[in-house]
Amino acid sequence: MDYAEMRAIAEELGAYAEQLEGSWSVEIGPSGPILAMMCPSKRHEGTVRRICKQLDEQLPATHPGYICANGPEIEHPSIGRMRRPDAVVIPEAVLDEEGLAVDASQVLAVIEIVSPSTSENDYVGKLADYPAMGIEHYLIVDPRKGTVEVRTEPCGTHYRKTEPYIFGDQVSLGPWTIDTSAFRRYAKPGQAGG
Repeated sequence: MDYAEMRAIAEELGAYAEQLEGSWSVEIGPSGPILAMMCPSKRHEGTVRRICKQLDEQLPATHPGYICANGPEIEHPSIGRMRRPDAVVIPEAVLDEEGLAVDASQVLAVIEIVSPSTSENDYVGKLADYPAMGIEHYLIVDPRKGTVEVRTEPCGTHYRKTEPYIFGDQVSLGPWTIDTSAFRRYAKPGQAGG
């Protein structure tokens, strides 16, 4: 099945998802279109917000016209992939264009906050797809463990370089710095919070 066919199925799934209760995401992974329910916790969303805010404060100095946006889908038709990161660094103007997804060539960085139930997607599927899309910077924040990884230097379906951090560190993401001191871990099963 070619990308145009997969994209048509993904659009049908997206229209179907709009009729369902809850929040849904449609992606195109290695096995084709995927419809998944999204149930991000407050801590997940708080971390996304903190990262977007910090990057938005720095982007005018390094990349005028760019923003850190929560949620637009990104696609790379030639490799047959469409993903929806938790946040992306893109030109603000692309959000005014027609269409559903941002071309991956316009993405400077992707950010994923690992969810307890879908960690494999961030550490396996997306970890192969983002470098294949040519995305230079991939930030993985894992509130389960209190860790952060910065992946850079895309080469095929992997990144050549990985920089590990822990919550509390100042994280270097390309020309930007992210203060993780306010990041919170997920509560352990049976504890309040999360």
